[in-house]
Amino acid sequence: MTIEEKLKHFLDASVETANARSVKTIEEYQKGLDSVFDAYKTDVLRKQALQIKLSEENLRKEKNTELSKRQMEIRRAVGEKQEELKSRLFGEVEEKLEKYKKTEAYDVYLAEWIRRAKEFAGKEEIQIYIDPADQDKLAGLEGKTGAKLTISEYGFQGGMRAVIRSKNILIDQSFETKLNEIKQDFSFNIQ
Repeated sequence: MTIEEKLKHFLDASVETANARSVKTIEEYQKGLDSVFDAYKTDVLRKQALQIKLSEENLRKEKNTELSKRQMEIRRAVGEKQEELKSRLFGEVEEKLEKYKKTEAYDVYLAEWIRRAKEFAGKEEIQIYIDPADQDKLAGLEGKTGAKLTISEYGFQGGMRAVIRSKNILIDQSFETKLNEIKQDFSFNIQ
C-alpha cells in the first residue's frame, strides 16, 4: 500500500469513526432534548391542569357568592313584603276591632270579663279599669256588673284591665295587649 492509499484509508476510517461518533452524539443529544421536552410538556400540562382547577374553583366561589347575594336580596324582599302584608292585615284587624267596639256584643264582652275579674278576686280588693274611649259605657257596665269601675289614664284599645294589689296580680284583657302578643307571634308559613 502506498502512502496515499494509507492516508486515504486513514482518512476514510477517521471520517467513518467521526461520523459514527457524531451520529451517536446527535442521538444522545436528541434523547436529552426529548427528555427535557417531555419534562417540559409534563410540567406545562400539570400547570395548565392546576390553572384550570383554580379557575373552576374561583368560578364556583364567584357563583356561590352571587347565589348567596341573590338569596339575601330575595330574603330581604320577602321580609319587606311580609312586613307590609302584616301591617295591612293588622290595620284591617284594628279597623274591625273598632267596628266591634261599637256593637252590643262588645258591651257583653266587657261585662263578662268584669264579672270574671270580680269573681277571681273574691273578697280581695280589686281595681278594674276600662279604656278612656269606653267612658260612655261606664254607668251601664257598673249597673250590669255591680263593680266600681275606673277610667284608665292611658288608652289600651278597648277591653279591660284589673289589678289585685294585695296579690300583685294584673288581669289584662286589653285589646292592645292581645294584639301585641299576636303581632309578636305572627309569621307567614311559607312552604
